[in-house]
Amino acid sequence: MSFSSQPSHRPLAGSQSAAEENLINQSRETGEVVPSSESQNARQITKGEPTAKPWAHFVAGGLGGITAATLTSPLDVLKTRLQGDFYQTQLKQLHAQHAAPPRSALIRVPRAAFVHLQETGQMLGSIYQHEGFRALFKGLGANLIGVVPARSINFFVYGNSKRILNQQFNPDNKEGIWSIHIAAAATAGIATGTATNPIWLVKTRLQLDKNRASDDPTRSRQYKNSWDCVRQTVRHEGIRGLYRGLTASYLGVTESTMQWVMYERMKLGLARREARRLATPGYQRTLFDDVEEWAGKFSAAAGAKLIAAVVTYPHEVVRTRLRQAPTVITDTGKATVKYTGLVQCFKLVAKEEGMAGLYGGMTPHLLRAVPSAAIMFGVYEVFLRVFGTTA
Repeated sequence: MSFSSQPSHRPLAGSQSAAEENLINQSRETGEVVPSSESQNARQITKGEPTAKPWAHFVAGGLGGITAATLTSPLDVLKTRLQGDFYQTQLKQLHAQHAAPPRSALIRVPRAAFVHLQETGQMLGSIYQHEGFRALFKGLGANLIGVVPARSINFFVYGNSKRILNQQFNPDNKEGIWSIHIAAAATAGIATGTATNPIWLVKTRLQLDKNRASDDPTRSRQYKNSWDCVRQTVRHEGIRGLYRGLTASYLGVTESTMQWVMYERMKLGLARREARRLATPGYQRTLFDDVEEWAGKFSAAAGAKLIAAVVTYPHEVVRTRLRQAPTVITDTGKATVKYTGLVQCFKLVAKEEGMAGLYGGMTPHLLRAVPSAAIMFGVYEVFLRVFGTTA
């Protein structure tokens, strides 16, 4: 037939040429390499339209949190203890052992980093020696009970908030809009902090409630288990006691927001780099490209967490101090607390321990949080792909 003699790949007059011209003009204006319509169509066919599966974010976030929390539990225990004020005496003794004459900044900075790592190892060894292997996982049960809803809620709210905000305010589906990422991350942080604060309070108090038998045989642990901790907290401090440290958690929303936004920007940069490479005529995707893609996402998650944690770390210390058990219980059963509020806690820690006190436990925190974030986001991305949902 007459129409079969025409080449099937020949572009239609007008429509396709105009689209190609628009792509060329866009490339000239932005200075970026814009994939051709053929490569864009191929990518759409391969990836398909974004699939809206709200539950996938919930499940993938929970699985990522469980994996990361279990693998990094010992460093989490140490971080919590160093953030509290019960272990400051032991830490000061270690500092005295490692004291050295003043040196130039070029030598002092790497030496301080080495000393922090050495102290971290010694503290972990001390916990293992005096309290046994199980102490390194103390509070893990409460931690896992908290991690599952916390990570599930966070990833669920963030993923779906981003999707809804894009539908409402980004009809053209432009990539990398800062305001949408910030709004989604802040919403997720507030929702997560409000819903899970009682769980983290119990976890913190159980970790700080070490077995004092080695120091004072006449004293025993204050809390038998998680439920006993909840019961005593409500009895002595009321329901509001379960929400101690919530203001510091809201302050910590800045960390999660920074982390999400930087992670999204890093992922976007990696995706654009990959798109330019795959748009090269005749280029075939290889195993190296898959490895590079996942290594890039892993590094992006770790890097985003590292920067966000260092910038906002003092709120971690204040939150832990506010969640500590009351220092004194009066004869009437009324609790007397040392730290009464966010600002008061900041001032008191800085006054009694100096600015260094606001960074207590940062080394084990970074050693735990950075790989934990990489593991968690990695598992999250893997299961989203398994569920056929876009991140």
